[in-house]
Amino acid sequence: MPTKLESAVGYGTLQVLIPSWERSLRADKSPRTLRTYIDSARIFETFCRDKLGITTVDGITRDTIETWMADQREHGYKSTTRSVRYRAVQQFIRWLIEEGELQTNPMEHTKPPKLDEVPVPIVLDDDLKKLLKTCGGPSFEDRRDEAIIRVFLDCGVRLAECVGLRYSPDPKADSDVDLSQDVLVVTGKGRVTRSIPFGAKTSKALDKYLRLRPRHPQAKSSMLWLAHKGALTASGIEQMIERRCDAAGIERVHPHQFRHTAAHTWLAAGESEGDAMRLFGWKSRTMLDRYGKSAADERARAAHRRAALGDRV
Repeated sequence: MPTKLESAVGYGTLQVLIPSWERSLRADKSPRTLRTYIDSARIFETFCRDKLGITTVDGITRDTIETWMADQREHGYKSTTRSVRYRAVQQFIRWLIEEGELQTNPMEHTKPPKLDEVPVPIVLDDDLKKLLKTCGGPSFEDRRDEAIIRVFLDCGVRLAECVGLRYSPDPKADSDVDLSQDVLVVTGKGRVTRSIPFGAKTSKALDKYLRLRPRHPQAKSSMLWLAHKGALTASGIEQMIERRCDAAGIERVHPHQFRHTAAHTWLAAGESEGDAMRLFGWKSRTMLDRYGKSAADERARAAHRRAALGDRV
């Protein structure tokens, strides 16, 4: 039986096919990726319908894609946003072809938006110390927040990876935290897992948090980080960091800046780029180069001082 939407707009329209695509993605994509894909497809569908009068898939051409991308640029969207939307619609088009809804690929000869060279700023050590100082109290929130911030700094995890950490005090149960080995097991993009070691201060912060965790009303949750009503969400972590930044009197920091800061610290210490790719979960050098740019000038200046080029003679 067709749904009310399908009866109203007919089969083969973008409005009907986007929900079908969404259903096909649910088993393989994280909620965050799924939302990004579907939101982008709906933005594309609205543009096609309202600006070009296109409602069916057979009306999509190369010119449609390029006109949409030009419109996105003219409306001032950042290159990163335009790139994400382009690649999401690219995946939608591939699905349409696989399902036999499209015979040719209208994106075949199009190019994704060129990303602007805007390095993400790292967080300075002085600001990090001020931020951690706000978590110096004995409360559950203080211990939890310090542990979260140190995991970001020490392990360079993505926000979704941090949110998704599981915990159980039962050694036979699944747990992503191993204090005996000082290792976290995170699930990254594409549901690929990797093990990340952490240092003594992170281990101490996690231990202090886990000693209080059994007394929390939500202690039976399988998720590591707890809030008042259950597991702490991505939005909850972002809001927590904003509150801590305000309390520390520093500029607000986004969780992803911690990842860039960790990558910079690793590379500045002269550690292996290959090891960095494994630890941070990067599959190509493109991501290594992008993260490395966050403080590349600083590392270059430090290398110049070590080389002492002008001091040889």
